[in-house]
Amino acid sequence: MLNLAPRHILIGSALLMGLSTAHAAEYEWTFQASETSGEPSFKIKQEWAERISRMTDGRVEIEVMPINAVVGPTETLDAVSSGILQGHMTDPSYFSGQDPAFGMLGNLVGAWQSPYDFLEYMKHGGGEDLYNELVEPYGVHLIGAATFPLESVPSTVPIETLEDFEGLKIRAPQGMVYNVFERIGASPVNLPGSEVYTALEKKVIDAADSTVLSNNDAMGLHAFAPYPLYPGFHSMPMIAVSINKQIWDELPEELQTTLETAFDGMAYDLIARLKAQDIETLQRLQEDPDVHPYDLPAEERRKFSAAAEAEWQEWAGENEMTQKVYDSATAFLRSRNLL
Repeated sequence: MLNLAPRHILIGSALLMGLSTAHAAEYEWTFQASETSGEPSFKIKQEWAERISRMTDGRVEIEVMPINAVVGPTETLDAVSSGILQGHMTDPSYFSGQDPAFGMLGNLVGAWQSPYDFLEYMKHGGGEDLYNELVEPYGVHLIGAATFPLESVPSTVPIETLEDFEGLKIRAPQGMVYNVFERIGASPVNLPGSEVYTALEKKVIDAADSTVLSNNDAMGLHAFAPYPLYPGFHSMPMIAVSINKQIWDELPEELQTTLETAFDGMAYDLIARLKAQDIETLQRLQEDPDVHPYDLPAEERRKFSAAAEAEWQEWAGENEMTQKVYDSATAFLRSRNLL
């Protein structure tokens, strides 16, 4: 039977089929993040996944899923290793139970007063090489490290000195930050970030180590915790952007370079955009009579740093890798007069 469709329709259909074939994804991956879908930082990660699709002319398609979408936050390392997930963008502190070095590299509590210092250490101070030495035996490869601006502490009660942490029930993830809060007299509670809202609402906790000011406000935490400490003084967790090592090793070199370049770009974009959102959020909260942001004085910050450094030294003795992390990070900090 003759095809009697108009010539321009036939040509258009052929072109569409050709375009579809030309842009079919060679690599389709699922990455799980450590935020809920409503947080600004999660949306930025999704935007960068879409940008990578454009940068690779559709060869790489990454679906970024929120926390708990596929597995729990402490399970993503194993999920990436086994291929249940192809990658993750998460805080390595979640894996401290497998090796305390994850906690040290993931969140060397009290060390970093600027996210840019941390990125410099990871990219040029040996941090990324150390992380891959740690993680590649698990079948995972670090593409790049990112982080947030300094975190806030949403609290149901005013915190004006370190002494106010005495007996405070504060949410803290497993790892070093949990131990440091214990060291200053708090009563930390190990909860995933997805449970912070409910725990504050039901008064299970008094305060939370819980991401940046704008994320916390977007989640509605200040309705129950109207005394946020900002800017943060304690925690600035790493975001490990990692992929299954076998997938990585089999990628063409040009795609490896594109992914490294893209995720390095995401790291700086994330900091700048979240900082701008934090400043805007702070200005709005300062005008809200029901919310009372507070900045911990410099002397109190120094007390916290001293407690944190004592904890680093204890962790350094856990195994060979924790000692390597301690030696590497403290050498970098001293070289920059940051310790």
